[in-house]
Amino acid sequence: MKTTKRIFFGSLFIALIFLAGCYNFSSDQASEKLQVVATTTMLTDLLKEIGGEHVDVNGLMPSGVDPHLYKASARDVIFMQSADIVAYSGLELEGKMGEIFQGLENQKKIVIALENGLNENDVISTGENSKSIDPHIWFDVELWKKAAIEVSKGLIAADPENKLSYQSNVESYLLELEELNQYVTNRVNEIPEEDRILVTAHDAFSYFGKGYGFNVIGLQGLNTKAEAGTGDISQLADFIVDNGIKAIFIESSVPTRTIESLQAATKAKGFDVVIGGELYSDSLGDQENDTETYIKTVRSNVDTIVDALK
Repeated sequence: MKTTKRIFFGSLFIALIFLAGCYNFSSDQASEKLQVVATTTMLTDLLKEIGGEHVDVNGLMPSGVDPHLYKASARDVIFMQSADIVAYSGLELEGKMGEIFQGLENQKKIVIALENGLNENDVISTGENSKSIDPHIWFDVELWKKAAIEVSKGLIAADPENKLSYQSNVESYLLELEELNQYVTNRVNEIPEEDRILVTAHDAFSYFGKGYGFNVIGLQGLNTKAEAGTGDISQLADFIVDNGIKAIFIESSVPTRTIESLQAATKAKGFDVVIGGELYSDSLGDQENDTETYIKTVRSNVDTIVDALK
């Protein structure tokens, strides 16, 4: 059955590649700008920052979409094949799209993968024999600097004529990220070290914890497809009660029911823990909430965490 599925996917991919030759970016084709397709909202924002006036960036995933569960449509595949550059995060974040990226690389498409800009020691691995890779690198601003550099390298390789512009853009953005990193550090320092316990819906904030000194506990695993059982909820409720944790947090890309169940479980044990607010986890926010960029989203997250826990 698996072999049949692979053969079907391969045939479908080849058919879509053929159709892509007839597909256009409409008015964008008349532009001299590089046509870039990115997967996540974080990566789309990053490419706009580094590419500047020389790129048109189209994101596949809108705000609020969970990349762990995202399935590329036929139109997505055609769209990627028609682009000059395709960019994705990697580290198994876009788990259902791995074969598509491999197919694009085999077709000699220019592909930027953020994972290529990281060292082995940068990546957090969990689970038995460390087989599970944590893809949520954007929660450590220092690692997002490396992602910015990797994007700049990819753009320069694809468009060497505008090398100086890309270099200037990434240097300016790295300064902005350094200011952001200092802001996060200053805000975190408002919380006593013993109170830096972050309880969220799923295991998305380990890089935040490692980078800024938090004990992070996610009710679900790394992949939001996993479901928390009643035993997990009860055990975590005991931990919250025993440690007197003030607040727990829902996430923008994950249903609220598990955290609400956790809150109810702690109340049943005679302890009231508040839901401290919504954190943006696998997606940036939006213009309505003034969180449409990476920098705004990170600031919003740390403000929400600190204001609830300090």
